Amino acid sequence: MKRAIALVDCNNFYVSCERIFNPRLAGKPVVVLSNNDGCAVARSNEVKALGVRMGTPWFQLKELARQHGIIAFSSNYALYADMSNRVMTILSMFSSHREVYSIDESFLDLTGFERRNLTDYSQHIRHTIRQWTGLPVCVGIGSTKTLAKLANHIAKKNASFDGVCNLNAMMEGKRDAWFSQIEVEQIWGIGPRMAPRLGELGIHSVLDLKRANPAIMRRQFSVTLEKTVHELNGQVCLELEEMATPRRQIQSSRSFGVTVSDLASLQQAVTRYMSRAAERLRHQDSCAGSVHVYIQTNPHGDSPYSNSMTIPLSPPTDDTRRLVRMALWGLARIFKTGCRYQKAGVMLSELTPRQGMQADLFAAPDGDQKSARLMRVLDQINRDMGRETLRLAIEGVQQPWNMKQGNKSPGYTTNWRELPECN
Repeated sequence: MKRAIALVDCNNFYVSCERIFNPRLAGKPVVVLSNNDGCAVARSNEVKALGVRMGTPWFQLKELARQHGIIAFSSNYALYADMSNRVMTILSMFSSHREVYSIDESFLDLTGFERRNLTDYSQHIRHTIRQWTGLPVCVGIGSTKTLAKLANHIAKKNASFDGVCNLNAMMEGKRDAWFSQIEVEQIWGIGPRMAPRLGELGIHSVLDLKRANPAIMRRQFSVTLEKTVHELNGQVCLELEEMATPRRQIQSSRSFGVTVSDLASLQQAVTRYMSRAAERLRHQDSCAGSVHVYIQTNPHGDSPYSNSMTIPLSPPTDDTRRLVRMALWGLARIFKTGCRYQKAGVMLSELTPRQGMQADLFAAPDGDQKSARLMRVLDQINRDMGRETLRLAIEGVQQPWNMKQGNKSPGYTTNWRELPECN
């Protein structure tokens, strides 16, 4: 039986999330900015039509924004994560086999659904997501993940498909005609850096790579590119990963909204970053065997300074209190007075599954159980009542170092105090 893999991808996801709760933004040029309102990380179609590229610094766009009325929003990660969870929950209704690929993309295995007409079924998926969440999505269908990605690209770029491109339903000649019109850098995993090297071999389009010799691609590039060629020809090399692979490292860092020079502010920031990393650590049911903390000033400043320290943990732990204590111990040893710090971060490494881990023989009786119960309560309250409802006191209340979010929209779905009101 021929495989049928669908890629469901939200269109201009961050911008679309902002438009759901602010209908006046429909049809207007909108960008969403990165941390500290630095660069454009999401662009509406209207902004793309003005030639604005992904990652363009906001300060370079201000004159263009004034001329064309571009509206800029700070990243509202809580809103985007919540809307993503809603979309992924809906998708679980349409297939029991799926892989959440990113915050706005998911692969679905629709093999065996052909009797329902996959194009019609995909339209049903689109309409359900739009009706229940307000988010627009496109669906691409192919016999491999790489072909599904390409099909989604075709659906997005060509209005004649009405949001769904089913390559499985096309004759090979018609498929190849579409592939001949798509640049090779649009293929999943190729990108603009590898494309020039492929161009030197006469490979400029998707069709060119499809017809390339897989063995030569492996010899001159990598086994990954060899698999890509096979996938373009319908041979499955990449299976759906239905269970998310536990991370080997967990990192949390941010650039500061303003530079800081005092240890107390750095301690607040490192505590917050470690608290978030520890929450993610527990979410994947792991413990950390080492803590890494680092700080840095502006690398382009007059006297740049950066330093880091790794602290081993024995036994491994997922307790926020202990992880923070170790991170702050390391921070105190790398801190240098007289510097204006721009960024700090932490990383958890040597991760091991919590299940089956040996208990600390030197801990107080029931110490591990009490720690586990406390962390469960902490996570549950913060899930139910909002992030940072409970936090360590050393994070502080006034945090002038926090990243800039001058144009952040309300937490429409994540904060009771910011719910829209009807008068």
